[in-house]
Amino acid sequence: MISVKICGLMHNSDVDIVNECMPDFVGFIFTKSRREVTPKTAKLLSERLSHSIIPVGVFVDADIDTIKELSSQNIFKMIQLHGNESEDYIKTLKRNLHLPIIKRIVPNVGKGTDYKSSAEFILLDGAHSGSGECLNWESIERPPTPFFLAGGLNVFNVKKGIKALNPIGVDVSSGVESCGHKDREKVKEFIFYAKQY
Repeated sequence: MISVKICGLMHNSDVDIVNECMPDFVGFIFTKSRREVTPKTAKLLSERLSHSIIPVGVFVDADIDTIKELSSQNIFKMIQLHGNESEDYIKTLKRNLHLPIIKRIVPNVGKGTDYKSSAEFILLDGAHSGSGECLNWESIERPPTPFFLAGGLNVFNVKKGIKALNPIGVDVSSGVESCGHKDREKVKEFIFYAKQY
């Protein structure tokens, strides 16, 4: 069954929604973004989160010591890298922290993409994360390794995206929001449609 990650939680109401709808993963963003949360807020939200949901810390070219410090606070159980992190960076992070890593890769449209990574998973995403910009699924090459699909997913197209590329999971943020906040009905519908596969 497809896994679902709801990214960009910021408020207690967001956590209440996911605790009701039960995705597999949620994301806390620790980088400059309109969905950025402070470590203090993320800690409080993670403590409110159902133990059945895996929290993921999302970083962009962060100092490894910063990730280590946040990890020590038990805010997240997985790490998602959304920047230009090199293979050396990923290997160093893996030596320092024994947590699964998801590495974001923006696929090249119409030509081959280098999907090689020592991360446990990769995430196919558009060039502008969180923007709602949709990937052209028919024009990209499917990765040979386990991957999550992101990039403009919503309740109307998630089934089509899954059918086109057969990922192990899907990742959504703006696609389940209304007026900048997570929308209970959209989250519920998104999970329902994704879990049909």
